[in-house]
Amino acid sequence: MIYITRRERFNAAHRLFRPDYSDEKNMKVFGKCSNPNWHGHNYELFVTVKGEVDPETGFLVNLKKLSALIRDKVIGKLDHKNINLEVDFMSGKQASTENLAVGIWQELELQIARLGAQLHCVKLKESENNFIEYFGT
Repeated sequence: MIYITRRERFNAAHRLFRPDYSDEKNMKVFGKCSNPNWHGHNYELFVTVKGEVDPETGFLVNLKKLSALIRDKVIGKLDHKNINLEVDFMSGKQASTENLAVGIWQELELQIARLGAQLHCVKLKESENNFIEYFGT
């Protein structure tokens, strides 16, 4: 079994809040991240796939195809967007980095299988200090 990781980047805005909470309660629970005027991040996305090396090509997966897939299914939907308002796979979900990582997994899992690999991990870096790793269910 071999693992390979592709890194992509995107910029997006979001707001952590619950509409059923008052502004004061949202601020208490979510802090500055509940700013009604949104805030943004320069995200780094690491997609790790696993599988066996194809003896004919020497590849686990063609990285150009993997990159194109990630850009089509994820980056194109997120880059320079408002996660709360514009990203279809986040509709009705809290726009936390945790939920975003799960949503990205769901967007990619079957598509990566079609490339002949298995999705192993989605790592989403929100800032220098914070990142999420999701390994599926």
